[in-house]
Amino acid sequence: MKIALAQINPTVGDFAGNSRLIRDFTARAAAQGAQLVVFPELAVCGYPPADLLEKQSFLDRAATTLHQIAADTEAGPSIVCGCAMPATEPGSKHARNVAALLCGGKILFLQQKMLLPFYDIFDEQRYFEPAVRQSLTRLGSQQLAITICEDAWNDKGFWPRRLYPVDPVDELMRQWDTSSAPPAHPRILLNISASPFWCGKGALRRDMLAAIAREHRAFVVMVNQVGGNDSLIFDGASLVLAPNGEVAAQAASFREDLILFDTASFTGQQSIAVPAPVAPPIEDCHADDIAATWDALVLGTRDYVRKCGFQKALVGLSGGIDSALVAAIAVDALGAENVLGVGMPSEFSSTGSIDDALALAANLGIRFETVAIKELFEQYRRSLEPLFAGTPFGLAEENLQSRIRGALLMALSNKFGALVLTTGNKSEMSTGYCTLYGDMVGALAVIGDVFKTRVYALSRYANRTREIIPQATIDKPPSAELRPGQRDTDSLPPYDILDPILEAYVERYASVEQIVAERAAAGQPIGIEEVRRVLRLVELSEYKRQQAAPVLKVTRKSFGSGRRFPIAVKNEL
Repeated sequence: MKIALAQINPTVGDFAGNSRLIRDFTARAAAQGAQLVVFPELAVCGYPPADLLEKQSFLDRAATTLHQIAADTEAGPSIVCGCAMPATEPGSKHARNVAALLCGGKILFLQQKMLLPFYDIFDEQRYFEPAVRQSLTRLGSQQLAITICEDAWNDKGFWPRRLYPVDPVDELMRQWDTSSAPPAHPRILLNISASPFWCGKGALRRDMLAAIAREHRAFVVMVNQVGGNDSLIFDGASLVLAPNGEVAAQAASFREDLILFDTASFTGQQSIAVPAPVAPPIEDCHADDIAATWDALVLGTRDYVRKCGFQKALVGLSGGIDSALVAAIAVDALGAENVLGVGMPSEFSSTGSIDDALALAANLGIRFETVAIKELFEQYRRSLEPLFAGTPFGLAEENLQSRIRGALLMALSNKFGALVLTTGNKSEMSTGYCTLYGDMVGALAVIGDVFKTRVYALSRYANRTREIIPQATIDKPPSAELRPGQRDTDSLPPYDILDPILEAYVERYASVEQIVAERAAAGQPIGIEEVRRVLRLVELSEYKRQQAAPVLKVTRKSFGSGRRFPIAVKNEL
């Protein structure tokens, strides 16, 4: 059997566009002799549909579209694709997450998802009715085991701690052991997925599926969604694993792809794919990790802007490294002609920063406009003078400058129909070193899941073939430039000290004592009170993060729906 892995980029709710993708990829696969074409999880309606699944009209439209796809592809190869459908049994949930086998214009078989994740960004138990059993199906004389994403993520031989008491793959393979399938037919396990990207997950996913292939002596065919939907980025990297666990076919990462695998000859296609190594420690950024993160951020930015119905973006360029990196990512994602850089210097902006912003815009080939805020700032101060009388220049005046800039960016966004990309990094969002309604203003936090130390690594990656981000921007001490001589280290520890603390606390929920011990073991001893000070900043800034723009997720634990904490809380650190 020739199986095609159709790695597509669906849009949530775009039934016409998604079905067109499925038809087009099926036709391409048919032209290459494929007998079965496999698409990702919920390919018909897009993933994640969230509370759209609460609408009966949405579920009805999904079911109607699935039947129409079956009819439209009647003369072509068989299809396995994911779809949301109404539940058939009375219960608390009224939706099913299914994999449908389409053949000869009909839906021959439906496999319902059994394991519904309810951790990090996943909340499928909120919507779907779980399957009570799994069954093999048959395509001609070939038996198939079909699973949906999480159903393959509970192998007792791979995970030291399992999340579910049952293993759907094991259940299916036990059925295979008692079947009458001819020995000449290989075991084939299909897994349709919408598995979001984070650094290192690709290697974990591959190793986990390889363990299943070896244990059950089966070909494992995993087809993963690609593209960005809101905060989530899906890397694709669909693959076929042989019974010995070796990769037999590999799709590309971070772009749509179509590859074929022949179960008769055990041969498949290999696309050029970005490697997905295990994520290194925060202070040890390897090239492959940074390359994958770059591609993820570019894809996430492109899809967020375009799937929201826009073509253009604008970035406030301060001459600092964060805004420079966001602008470089935006140009890679949207094209230089669709990115506007805006400089908004104040009386505290250094000549070097203004020059660096101009040089960056020239290197990127983007339009650059300047709107000075000195007079606006002075007008605000005059208006507030009766109320501020007798108080020193401080945080209120600093934040006022940032909020003036935010208002200007939003005015330009409204006037020209371009989305504002925020420029704050994860270190700043963690500690609250950012201004609500100021530099946090915008539609998307492009690098909100990137610690400052990795901002530098990504900036060096941006310059891998030529200087895009001026070297002066990379070399100078980071500063918000909101008062004379300001440096980030006036308020925060140096980033090489700060970021490992934040990574441990934000992403791994490590305790104060654990962090102190970890830093000592790493040769970077730090006092317990200094750690507590940093963690208090994280706790006190929750109210800011819950008003922030959506953050593109590139680590295990990003700010957003996957990290939920109360705002009003007393946390004894």
